[in-house]
Amino acid sequence: MADQDDEIPLPDLANAEPLAAEVSLEEEDDAERIRMAQDLEAVFDVPVNVSAVLGKTHMEVSNLLKLGRGTIVELDRKVGEAIDIFVNDRLVARGEVVVVDDRLGVTMTEIVKGSAS
Repeated sequence: MADQDDEIPLPDLANAEPLAAEVSLEEEDDAERIRMAQDLEAVFDVPVNVSAVLGKTHMEVSNLLKLGRGTIVELDRKVGEAIDIFVNDRLVARGEVVVVDDRLGVTMTEIVKGSAS
């Protein structure tokens, strides 16, 4: 058993500064992000068509002409199911409908990789 006088002082980790290696890795990540953003700057002003599809249905033109205010159209999705987000008619993500300042919006919950559609 050791004496209490033989205690080893421990550094205060809560107030310790990060190691130099950690700082340089974070700085490299930030520099990489800035460079990637600058590489994309040329396409920032390119217009794209974004669509959020709640669901789909098929109907005859005669039924379409009968639609009026308050008519309910049954879609192929269930309540709470993810909606599809298309950019230029290509599926890029799935998301959920949200309300922001009394307006509808979409929050992306999944990015679709590859040519899935």
